Amino acid sequence: MRTRMTRAAALGAVALLALGACASNGGGDGAADVDAGDFPEGSTMARLADAGSIKIGTKFDQPLFGLVGPNGVPEGFDVEIGKLVAGELGIDEGDIEWIETVSSVREDSIANGTVDIIVATYTINDTRKEKVSFAGPYYLAGQSLLTLKTNTDIQGVDDIGGMKICTASGSTPEQNLLENYPDAEVVPFGQYSDCLEPLRNNQVHAISTDNVILAGFAAEHDDLEVRGEQFTEEPYGIGLAKDDTDFRNFINDVLEKIFEDGRWVEAWEATAGTVLPTPEPPTIDRY
Repeated sequence: MRTRMTRAAALGAVALLALGACASNGGGDGAADVDAGDFPEGSTMARLADAGSIKIGTKFDQPLFGLVGPNGVPEGFDVEIGKLVAGELGIDEGDIEWIETVSSVREDSIANGTVDIIVATYTINDTRKEKVSFAGPYYLAGQSLLTLKTNTDIQGVDDIGGMKICTASGSTPEQNLLENYPDAEVVPFGQYSDCLEPLRNNQVHAISTDNVILAGFAAEHDDLEVRGEQFTEEPYGIGLAKDDTDFRNFINDVLEKIFEDGRWVEAWEATAGTVLPTPEPPTIDRY
């Protein structure tokens, strides 16, 4: 079995053993009976099926979507979607190499081959399409705000003028804040979880990113609260190499399949659905 994962400040051999021993319950626990010959010769699908493994980039610090648990194994809705795609290539979840992929390095990680695909709360937008391709969307999120329950000054996005708002460097939320809320002071960190201590220490007044990420933090920390309505629409897609049209179409086919057969709902309800209501699957954008 070729199970391993990569992370800054390495988790080490214990995490590697944990990956080999552990399975998740979110719907990606089996591989389809396929092999390389079932795919067009020379395609990415054939290459991955022949290798019997895949490198998937995801977040390691986002509750509900991509979070490394105590056993060193990433879990969440993004992780389960990645398992389902791998399974349709005939790759068992034990042969997935999970690679931590923070917002600021996602395009580079695809371009340089560090990962085969990225499933990491990755918003589809035209700027990113200049560098990578997207399958999906597989979920529609929206930007919101998280602050301390004791903070009564911020009730929604209209209250962030003059406030210090923490977000992840290189993310869509950072770009949106800089372009559309110039009266706020944007404080970028490497990852959204890096914003938690500055928030508690009053170095920043709120954290801003997609509502589902913030809901995960609020569910884990009793002193935090999501405030106000969503003020953007964020279609999450699966990132892959630029202009790999066959692979993009394959992943879109997989997504439509799991939307229809119930595995998407199963993955949601086993992860993000423990906190958030179950939505309708989105419509695939086959651009």
